[in-house]
Amino acid sequence: MLSNHTHERLAALGLAGMAKAFDDQQRQPDVTALTFEQRLGPMIDREATERENKRLIVRLKFASLRQAAIVEDVDLRAPRAIDRAFFAKLVDGDWISRKQNLLITGPTGVGKSWIACALGHKACRDNRSVLYHRLPRLFEALALARGDRRYARLLKTLSSVDLLILDGVDGLTSTAS
Repeated sequence: MLSNHTHERLAALGLAGMAKAFDDQQRQPDVTALTFEQRLGPMIDREATERENKRLIVRLKFASLRQAAIVEDVDLRAPRAIDRAFFAKLVDGDWISRKQNLLITGPTGVGKSWIACALGHKACRDNRSVLYHRLPRLFEALALARGDRRYARLLKTLSSVDLLILDGVDGLTSTAS
């Protein structure tokens, strides 16, 4: 009965990760052999992991990335002429911290948008805010926002993110931090 109360209290306090870890521990037959610290540590780790995962999900949802691309899946052998060392620097993301821009150019169909989305996904995993927009739709949204007094708010949103990905048309993708 006491363990059920503890689980309920953890859940009521918003500690869902700890509550799940507590339940997992209760199902282990040798749980009583563990010290308090040996039981508490994994519960705290589980809570921290669950919170980090929730924040990542929120960042990815806000980013509205067009494609589910990750940098680990980028094939540098493809005919894109991307230098491995340079791509590793891009993945590291220091250029975002330094507020530098990145312009990805090339012919249609080589994966510029996919690479931009992969870099955006990595930035989200690195706890950075990201926002993806296709330029034609962004221009439409800006025009509409002027008409209904949301223009300043939209500009503030665009300027507040760590990485703004502007997906152009006709062979140009731009990412701006």
